[in-house]
Amino acid sequence: MAKSYASQTPMITTGVSWREYYEITKPKVVALLVLTALVGMSLSVPGAIPWQVLIPAMLGIGLLSSASAAINHIVDQRIDAVMARTHNRPLPNGRISNSKAIAFAASLAFTGFVMLYALVNPLTAWLTLSGLVGYSVIYTMYLKRATPQNITIGGLAGAIPPLLGWTAMTNEIHPHALLLVLIVFTWTPPHFWALAIHRRDDYAKVNIPMLPVTHGIEFTKTQILLYTILLFVVCLIPYLVGMSGWIYLLGASVLNAIFFAYAWKLKFNADSKTAMQTFRFSIIHLMVLFLVLLVDHYAIN
Repeated sequence: MAKSYASQTPMITTGVSWREYYEITKPKVVALLVLTALVGMSLSVPGAIPWQVLIPAMLGIGLLSSASAAINHIVDQRIDAVMARTHNRPLPNGRISNSKAIAFAASLAFTGFVMLYALVNPLTAWLTLSGLVGYSVIYTMYLKRATPQNITIGGLAGAIPPLLGWTAMTNEIHPHALLLVLIVFTWTPPHFWALAIHRRDDYAKVNIPMLPVTHGIEFTKTQILLYTILLFVVCLIPYLVGMSGWIYLLGASVLNAIFFAYAWKLKFNADSKTAMQTFRFSIIHLMVLFLVLLVDHYAIN
């Protein structure tokens, strides 16, 4: 593998567009994370969110999440250069130099942390920074390359934005906020493993021990199906504990039934497109689930 990586030596271009910097922040992923943080904020209080907290909290969480994504690009640039899905990213193809990317990520992280610490509260700042360390260091630098359960363990870092939104408003860690984290944490493996099935050969090529590589595609399909059942159960808990009402119950039930149907098809009647269809629907699932939580909260209150 070292020989394969060494052959990937891009020419660094001199002019760097803002679009390259924007791309390495993974804006679509960050937007979804910030949405879950916004829902955490909204559910933590009965009325409207004060803009004095809303704006710096959203910006701070977004900046640190973007920094985490940029660090992921920096750390993974060598394997990205080999994988078909990622070889055209700004770092492996030389549109951004390593030093510029590091400076950019550091400035985002510093600005986001200071904003949260000074304008929101220290608890949210430190928790958000811990999420960056969990994803960029623990997951990307170690777990991703060490165990096929990398996404299961490392998924906790990506699941904390609802908690960050909650603590931004209340300055405390509440069980309901942890329940939102549990939903995202349970959603992450079937979401990512569906993509990993589609990209199995890429991960095998760079020796990344994703579950389809180490345990096979059929085993991974079974795990996805089981996780969608577990996710269905976990998503019922907000209603059962009185955190949400019938609007959420109906929406969550429909969304999870569809996710289960995709997982069932993937396991028992898949074609070449099913894995990516499942992956794409999982993104819609989480986005709409949290929007339904939001609608339910304000409809009831």
